[in-house]
Amino acid sequence: MTALSVNLNKVALIRNSRGRNYPDLVKVALDCQRMGADGITIHPRPDERHARKSDISALKEALTVELNVEGYPNEALLKVVETYKPAQFTMVPDPPGALTSNAGWDTLTHASLLKEVIARMHEAGIRCSIFTGTEARYIEGAVATGTDRIELYTEPYAEQYDQREKAVAPFTEAAKLAHTLGLQVNAGHDLNLDNLAYFAKKVPYLDEVSIGHALVTDALYLGLQETITRYQKCLGK
Repeated sequence: MTALSVNLNKVALIRNSRGRNYPDLVKVALDCQRMGADGITIHPRPDERHARKSDISALKEALTVELNVEGYPNEALLKVVETYKPAQFTMVPDPPGALTSNAGWDTLTHASLLKEVIARMHEAGIRCSIFTGTEARYIEGAVATGTDRIELYTEPYAEQYDQREKAVAPFTEAAKLAHTLGLQVNAGHDLNLDNLAYFAKKVPYLDEVSIGHALVTDALYLGLQETITRYQKCLGK
């Protein structure tokens, strides 16, 4: 079954807006765990406008489900990840100041950096994932880096969901290729209650989806428990 990892960056953004620990990110994460989430994701950016590097240690200590830390592999973040050892480190090619992730890695141009970081993470016992598009050359390039997984960047699918059969086809083929090459497959970005079930049905070998913005927005109307339940139903659970 595909794991649902709840991205709590938007909860951290609300916390930071008042300069206090409210809402308490660890408490929300534990509530998500209790309500059926299979994992928790955070993506600390250099300006720490939402998740912070210090959240990694607090969440790792509290959670029993997997913690996935996303981010650009700069030295400051890598040192924290190596120290506290989340289950997974997902490398995202967003430079400082980026509003959100908007592309996958060029795994050929950046092969040396990715190989170096993955070797460090593996030495610390941390599973690695690389944010990628659906292009075969970049998936093949990912294999050469030594990564365990790729995370398919799904905004193009979400944007073209009105033509869902056409939109999902590249992701179906990308997942098949990755599996053939020995990679596990994650996915994320703009997946929501409208488009997730179809994606999960059509994309094979899907190990994990990471969903934050849409899930937290839905929770404003549905409540957190009902929202997590509905997302899990989209995944067949």
